Amino acid sequence: MKRPELVCPAGTPAALRTAVDAGADAVYCGFQNATNARNFPGLNFTPAEMEQGVAYAHARGAKVLLAVNSFPTAGRFDLWREAVDAGARFGVDALIVADIGVAAYAAEAHPDLRLHLSVQAAASSPEAIRYYVREFGVRRVVLPRILTVSEIKDVKKEIPCEIETFIFGNHGLMVEGRCSLTNYVTGLSTNMDGVCSPAAQVHYDKEADGSVATRLGDFTIDRFGAGEQAGYPTICKGRYHAAGREDAYYAFEEPISLNLATLLPQLMAAGVEAFKIEGRQRSRAYVRQVVGAFRGAVDQVLAGEDPELADLVALTEGQKQTQGAAGSKKWR
Repeated sequence: MKRPELVCPAGTPAALRTAVDAGADAVYCGFQNATNARNFPGLNFTPAEMEQGVAYAHARGAKVLLAVNSFPTAGRFDLWREAVDAGARFGVDALIVADIGVAAYAAEAHPDLRLHLSVQAAASSPEAIRYYVREFGVRRVVLPRILTVSEIKDVKKEIPCEIETFIFGNHGLMVEGRCSLTNYVTGLSTNMDGVCSPAAQVHYDKEADGSVATRLGDFTIDRFGAGEQAGYPTICKGRYHAAGREDAYYAFEEPISLNLATLLPQLMAAGVEAFKIEGRQRSRAYVRQVVGAFRGAVDQVLAGEDPELADLVALTEGQKQTQGAAGSKKWR
């Protein structure tokens, strides 16, 4: 089987170095602005840090993929144009794009720079993927996390570019690139501002009964008992009271992480060229442990051995994990 590229998160320069040292074939990262879909305080790279990060990775045989994967709004396109130009100037190995205007600009201004289609573009059909390949020269598509292994194999047969799939991290069942929930509450959008549940509007309030309420702006997203660990309040993973139910429940999706470690051989056999680990908001310890575990597992599969699967459940959301749609398409 062809050796897949292990693509790993680099939310900070320190995380980039950690991922590369742990065995990443490539890291993905973004600038400190709205051009990438993880635009949080304390994350991402200044231009100088990006240039240094590219040099560090290249000196150790790793690639850098620059995420320019949010959607520009009217009057702001210069910011995305500058990000594309800076990435090309610093020698990144590919741009991860979602917006067709950004893709068109990159293809015209930097025709020799690889374009990867972000999961934010939500392209899951061969017809959609072929459009991006034909119009913008896209070389790789990051598939949404809604496909089974057999569906991924079928898509691969019908497209003229590489496939990248998520193997660990956020489950991401909301329609990729189409989530507007946070915009209703905070006025900021994941897709256009790169911010889901902005930290400045997050509150943890201790209630009279000892419970902790997590709030986003003026809205209560969840409430945790005295012995529970309070999670970060994102709207899609909150518990709500709704008509017809007496208890608060996860109306959109439950906090749980994707882990496809046992499916690596099947994904490789299906023709997947790159495996992606999610987690640009996570710590260096997370990056080191997860990247190291999957580096070893992939190498063992390539050597014809049964992979030794590390227990990563402590690093998952809610300390729960799933194979999601990749294992079996069962929707509740």
